[in-house]
Amino acid sequence: MRHVRDLQALRDAVAEFRADGAAIALVPTMGALHAGHMALVEAARRPGTRVIASIFVNPKQFGPGEDLDRYPRREAADARLLAEHGCDLLWMPPVETMYPAGFATSIGVSGVSESFDGAARPGHFDGVATVVTKLFNQTGADVAYFGEKDFQQLAVIRRVVADLDMGIEIVGVPTQRDDDGLALSSRNIYLDAEQRARAVALPRALGVAARAIARGDDADAVLAEARATLIAAGFAVDYVDLADAGTLAPAPAAGRPRRLLAAARMGTTRLIDNIAIEANS
Repeated sequence: MRHVRDLQALRDAVAEFRADGAAIALVPTMGALHAGHMALVEAARRPGTRVIASIFVNPKQFGPGEDLDRYPRREAADARLLAEHGCDLLWMPPVETMYPAGFATSIGVSGVSESFDGAARPGHFDGVATVVTKLFNQTGADVAYFGEKDFQQLAVIRRVVADLDMGIEIVGVPTQRDDDGLALSSRNIYLDAEQRARAVALPRALGVAARAIARGDDADAVLAEARATLIAAGFAVDYVDLADAGTLAPAPAAGRPRRLLAAARMGTTRLIDNIAIEANS
């Protein structure tokens, strides 16, 4: 696996891949890799495709008081893991490459970015949309893979690609979970043993709520019960809500794909999760 930190070297490598007739698949990450990221790499490994993974801790998607400085960074271990799973190239740009002096462009996405995490973390999705657009342009990728755990992020990226006619395929990969159901996340390492044991209440509460909504129970009552369950488990709840899976509009009607989304803090660690409710439910 090649390790590249220089933009021209990246472009030269991509040109070599193209000369060999290969398609380019991109797996954007912020590092601190785990099995969830490796599921993206495995999904990207198609015949005739070269896989590029990026590691860049993007300062523009962290707000004041968030964990930019302490976000886990372990490049050597991440590189070994990517190599073991068949990644072809690791792109690790420095901040000055991504945001050189005089950088003045920001991509904002209205609608899908404004609720949920967008309301809790102002400016976050502008940072996501901007950096992902740069990564698409730098790599010239044909397809990019994102985890469904960050479901709103996935919706934002799909909107950007559609609105700007980017011509890149966006593939969502199902959330990867520990044996007890907790969604894999780089931030799980912040949880101490007691918090980790209690954190499983998040996927369990969502599962109970999703089944209740699917069988036709009153959604408002179900969501209230889920929030109460999380509070009893020690969470501070940001939101537990039902949305249209495509637009993220609230209170969607049955008959369209819906998504149950949640964010809650266990101590200082903010966890997110979501679960699908199918269109025929």
